[in-house]
Amino acid sequence: MTSGMTARLLRLLSLLQTRREWSGAGLAERLGVTVRTVRRDVDRLRELGYPVDSARGHAGGYRLASGTDLPPLLLEDDEAVAVTFALRTAAGGLAGIEESALRALAKLEQVLPRRLRGQVTALQSALAGIVWEDRGPRADPALLATLAVACRDHEIVTFDYTTRHGTTTPRRAEPCHLVDSGGLWYLLAHDSGKDDWRLFRLDRISDARPTGRRVPARPVPGDDPAAFVAGRLSSVPTRHRAVATVHAPADHVRARAPGLATRLTPVDDATCRVDASDDHLPRVARTLAGLDADYTLDADPAVLDHLRRAAQRILRATG
Repeated sequence: MTSGMTARLLRLLSLLQTRREWSGAGLAERLGVTVRTVRRDVDRLRELGYPVDSARGHAGGYRLASGTDLPPLLLEDDEAVAVTFALRTAAGGLAGIEESALRALAKLEQVLPRRLRGQVTALQSALAGIVWEDRGPRADPALLATLAVACRDHEIVTFDYTTRHGTTTPRRAEPCHLVDSGGLWYLLAHDSGKDDWRLFRLDRISDARPTGRRVPARPVPGDDPAAFVAGRLSSVPTRHRAVATVHAPADHVRARAPGLATRLTPVDDATCRVDASDDHLPRVARTLAGLDADYTLDADPAVLDHLRRAAQRILRATG
């Protein structure tokens, strides 16, 4: 297949994707070829897996139909910007589809021209939405895209990382997986300097840069990235301890508070345990307030004092 023919097939495919139905004469005119050439090109697209339907006769035409598999799609510049922006938004915080959006975003970001990437970034920074609930720090969609590509390609990245104590150090790591837990994104990576697996919160990562060096994929301990991350998160120390034994099944609590993620542990068929520990007392209170079930609480004095003062304010306001 010559380069001219390849370009013509791509143009034909793009035309078929922009209108429900085209006449053979209309396609021939747009492509600058004969109707016979259009028929041959349509047959070539069918051989490549694109389901192109045709109807014979004077009123006949061609249309791209639904198939059993999803073939590659061609996007115009404005369409590519719109899809990339939507995927960045979804990956950054649309509950339920973050991981799927992230995989799609990694594929699109890899081939997105520089001029279009600048448009997406400008659009992302210019738009704002009304937030009715403070869900904590959110991951930068551009950073998510960069790390998603690095995870897929097993490419070493460098970045600056700020610890929970406020110190910032340069890091060099082999990204493995991106995991969303409780509304926060974490990078699971093998730290080259520590020669060990580490978790990095994405909202604490800055100046991430791919190095261009690819390495063989490392097996995650236990072969379950989500379980490994959950285990690490459960052992991370927090400033304020608060563990609630909830008198309701774990599925009941999870359905009403999906953001609990790894902090929710079933005890038996009628009881579960929620670790609401946090560095921020108001977040502890919000987690407990969202349980929608009776519970007993094992917490530090500072947590109990904060909850009592919050309850008193509510009673004064409603009394």
